[in-house]
Amino acid sequence: MKNIIKGIVVWFVLIGLASCEKKVKTVQDTNTNDEIAQHSAFLNNWFHEQFKEDLKDSPEMQTRIGDRTDYGKWDDISPEAAEKHLQKAKERLKWLDANINTAKLDESSVLSLQLYKQQLQNHIEDDNYRLYNYPLNQMHGMQAEIPAFLINMHQINSKSDAEAYISRLNGLKELFAQLEQNLKAREEAGIMPPKFVFEHVINDSRNIIQGKPFDTSSKNSTLWEDFTTKVANLDVNAIEKEQLKEKAKSALLQSVQPAYSALISLLEEQKKRATMDDGVWKFPNGAAFYETALQRTTTTDMTAEEIHQLGLREVERIHHEMDLIKNKVGFKGSLKEFFAFMKKDSQFYYPATLEGKKAYMDKATAIIDSMKSRLNELFITKPRADIQVKAVEAFREKSAGKAFYQQPALDGSRPGTYYANMYAMEAMPSYQMEALAYHEGIPGHHMQIAIAQELQNVPMFRKFGRYTAYVEGWGLYSELIPKEMGFYGDPYSDFGRLAMELWRACRLVVDTGIHAKKWTRQQGIDYYVNNTPNAKSDAIKMVERHIVMPSQATAYKVGMNKIIELRKYANEKLGNKFDIREFHEVVLSNGAVPLNVLSNLVDEWIDSKQ
Repeated sequence: MKNIIKGIVVWFVLIGLASCEKKVKTVQDTNTNDEIAQHSAFLNNWFHEQFKEDLKDSPEMQTRIGDRTDYGKWDDISPEAAEKHLQKAKERLKWLDANINTAKLDESSVLSLQLYKQQLQNHIEDDNYRLYNYPLNQMHGMQAEIPAFLINMHQINSKSDAEAYISRLNGLKELFAQLEQNLKAREEAGIMPPKFVFEHVINDSRNIIQGKPFDTSSKNSTLWEDFTTKVANLDVNAIEKEQLKEKAKSALLQSVQPAYSALISLLEEQKKRATMDDGVWKFPNGAAFYETALQRTTTTDMTAEEIHQLGLREVERIHHEMDLIKNKVGFKGSLKEFFAFMKKDSQFYYPATLEGKKAYMDKATAIIDSMKSRLNELFITKPRADIQVKAVEAFREKSAGKAFYQQPALDGSRPGTYYANMYAMEAMPSYQMEALAYHEGIPGHHMQIAIAQELQNVPMFRKFGRYTAYVEGWGLYSELIPKEMGFYGDPYSDFGRLAMELWRACRLVVDTGIHAKKWTRQQGIDYYVNNTPNAKSDAIKMVERHIVMPSQATAYKVGMNKIIELRKYANEKLGNKFDIREFHEVVLSNGAVPLNVLSNLVDEWIDSKQ
C-alpha cells in the first residue's frame, strides 16, 4: 500500500489503473439523502484513517507533505515491509467488500471507492512482478534520489531539524543494507539491468563521496555543502553550529561513506555478470510483464503492437506538419536536412558558459511568468502554490533527464519546481524552450499536480494520484494549448513544439521496439536520430530511460490523444455551449484518474449542459 501514497514513479506498480467500471448513479430512490451522506462520510473517514496509517509507515512521504513526525528516518524498503503492504492491501479490499454499499454513496465517493479498490486489486495482482524494477538506475535510482531528497526536501529551520538531517545521514548504512539485499534478490530472480546502467549508477555514487570531508579536496562534497549552508542560516549560536557540523561530518564519514562504498563494490561485482540485453523480454515471463506494464501505464487495453503502430502513424503526421514549417521559413532542403540545420546552427543554442546557462534560466522564468498572466483565459481553478525555475543540481545533472517537475509541499512551505538541466546545452535548444516550460511548469504539471493536492473534500490518496497517462497526457496537451492562445509566434518555436510532440510519438515506437520487438539500445538511438531534430545526447538518454522504465514513456502521447479526443467530442456535442475553461475544470477538478474514467466525467459534464 505504500505505493498509493508515495507519489513516486517506480514503473507501473506506482502507476494508475488498467480500467475502471463506468461510474454508476448513487442516489437511489430507496436511500434518503441523510443515509447517503452518512455512508459517504463513513467511507471517507475510513479512507482518511488508511492514509494516516500509510503516512505513519513512510517518513519520506511525511517530509514531502511538510510533516516532521519522523523527520530523521527513512522508509523501510525490506522484503518484510513489502509483504506487510501486500497483506494490508488484501485486508482493506476484504473490508470494503464487506462494509461498503455503493448504492448508499454520493457520486464523488463512488469514484473514490472505484479508484481505491482498483489500486488495491492491481497491487495484489502485480505482486508477482514485485521484483521487476531497477531500484538503481540513471533516472530515479536511490543512489541519486536519496541525496536529492535531503537537499530538496529536508529543510533545516531549527536545531532539531538539523539533528534529524544528521540522523538520516547515519541511517543510510541500514537503508543501503536493505537496498543491497533487494538488488541481490533481483539478480537471483533474473532481474538485472544491462551493463551500461552500472556505469551511470557507479558514477553517481562516487560523486556523492567526493570532496570534503571525504578527501582533501578544496571543494565541499554535495551533502556537506548542503548541510553547512542550511545550518549557517540557523538562529543558534556559533558553538551550537560547530557542534552540529561535527556531528554531520562524523555521520558522513562513518555512515554515508561506508554505505556508498559497499554499494559501489556490489555494483562492480554485478556489472561483471550483466549482459547487453536491453528489453524486459529477457526477464522470466517478460512479455506478460510488459503487456501488464503497458496497461497500467496507459490505463487502456492497448497492446504493444497497437501502441507501436500508433507511434508510426503519429510520426508520419507530425513530419508532414514540420514540412509545412520548413517551407514557410524558406529552407530549400529535405526535412532530414532541416533537422540537421536545427541541430547545428548556433542561433538556436545558448553557449555552454555560466552566462549562457543563466540566460537560458532567465528566459525560462520569463516564459513561465508570461503564461501566469494568461491563466484566467483557460482555467476556473488555479493553484495557490507558486512555481519556481531551477537548474538541476551538479551532482546529478549528467545522468538526469533534460527537464522535470517537483511538486510543492502540501503545507505550502515549498513551491512547485520546474527543473531544467544545464549539463549539455546542445540538448536544450532555444526553439524548444517554450514547449518545455509549458509542459513541466504551467499550464502543465504545476497546474495539474498542485490543483490536485489542493482539492477539498476528497480523500488524501486522490490528491496524490499518479496515473501516468493522465498526468503526462495533460503535460503534453499543455504544450498545444499555448499555440491556440497565440504563443509560439516564432515559426521555429512552433517547430520546437512539434519536435516535442514528435519526440513523444517516437517513444511509442521505441519503447515497444525495445521491450516487445527486441530492438537493441543502438537501434533505438538510431530511430530517434533519424526521425527527430534532437541532439544525439537526447536520443541516448531517452533510450536509456526506455530501458530502465519500461512502458512509462508510452503514456504521454496516449494521454494527450485522449484529452484532445474528449475535447473535440465535447465541442461537437455542445456547440456554442462549449467553454474551454469548464472543460479544463472537468479534467482537473477530480485529480488524476484513469483515461476511461476521465471519459465518463466528460460525458457527465456534457449531459449536464444539454
